[in-house]
Amino acid sequence: MRQMKKRVIRYLKHLALTLLVLLIAGVITLYALNGNAHYADNPQKKNWHNEGPYVFYENDTTLSVNYISGNKEMGFAVEENQQSIHAKTELSCYFNLDSSSFKFIIEADPKIPESIYEDAHKILAISDIESGYRTFRDFLIHHRVIDEKLDWIFGEGHLVLLGDFVDRGFSTTQVLWFIYMLEQKAERHGGMVHFILGNHEIKNLQGNHTKASLKYFYAAAILGKQQYELYDSTSIIGRWMASKNTVELINGHLFTHGGISPEIIPHNTSIGFINNIVRQNYRQAYYPKKDDDLEQLLISPTKGPSWYRGYFQDDLSQGDVEATLRAFNANTVVVGHTLQRKVKKMYNGKVFAIDVNHPKDYRKSWPHQESEGLLIQDGKYYRLLHDGTEIEL
Repeated sequence: MRQMKKRVIRYLKHLALTLLVLLIAGVITLYALNGNAHYADNPQKKNWHNEGPYVFYENDTTLSVNYISGNKEMGFAVEENQQSIHAKTELSCYFNLDSSSFKFIIEADPKIPESIYEDAHKILAISDIESGYRTFRDFLIHHRVIDEKLDWIFGEGHLVLLGDFVDRGFSTTQVLWFIYMLEQKAERHGGMVHFILGNHEIKNLQGNHTKASLKYFYAAAILGKQQYELYDSTSIIGRWMASKNTVELINGHLFTHGGISPEIIPHNTSIGFINNIVRQNYRQAYYPKKDDDLEQLLISPTKGPSWYRGYFQDDLSQGDVEATLRAFNANTVVVGHTLQRKVKKMYNGKVFAIDVNHPKDYRKSWPHQESEGLLIQDGKYYRLLHDGTEIEL
């Protein structure tokens, strides 16, 4: 009996040691991949109050404005009203988690932005928010882009949103309308919001919702629609997103979600041409064609500007990076898309990587992540922390 007890104790010790080793290995792997473990959700995500608005073109003169309220137990209802397409209609967007809201004016005809900007104003860039409205809002407040009332206080500065502001979260609607509102407020003060599309915005425009929260699958059903219709050409927010660029040059800095492949250089193209070609394909899923041309390269899900990850692989040289920058008269390139532990500079300060793991509104995870961004001002570059701290790079 005593021998049996010793064997059992020895076995349990080995088992405990094995589990401890696996746990440590898991934590190290999680840290190395800049990830975190999801362990709970805020139950408020199940209660919708004035979720929306979901705004659609009914015809040439009328918009349909829709809000959803309810929950799974009590059922859902849609409040729908008609608005003139020519009226300056003010709508509000509600954020359930802290019972806050903001207002904006619907503009039925979005304008295609310029591709190149040149002035002496500061630039704040942030990337890959992934449907985290509260995180995004609070970061801008702490860095004095907006105040507590969400009014623009960044003067004539440039706010660059470097793609992937949708998917993987419960506040996609709030994030998109927030950007929509920020554009309007910035313009009134001489500032500028640059919403540069990432691969996830393009996926949504193409009807690929594999990374979207199931919330939006059910929201579309409640509205009597298919999910792709939330962002198609009959949707105000869809038409607005489809007007955006994928590459911009601002004060000598290239901004794009993924990066610029050196394979583009021999084609002797321009930033404006890149934007036009990619925009024409926003609603067309990529498939390889027999013709190996510039269009195929620009919309490729590995080499296109919203998808490229070459800066983080071993086969790209300093010379490759600098040749790409020279081709577009740029000093640096700023990218998101590829997750980093912190905002950092690479390739002797020619590449800035700003995709970090931002907190999600309704999601609890470990280790807790904090937002970061990049400030470019007076020829200097600063890593921005979530609490308003600036660290020169």
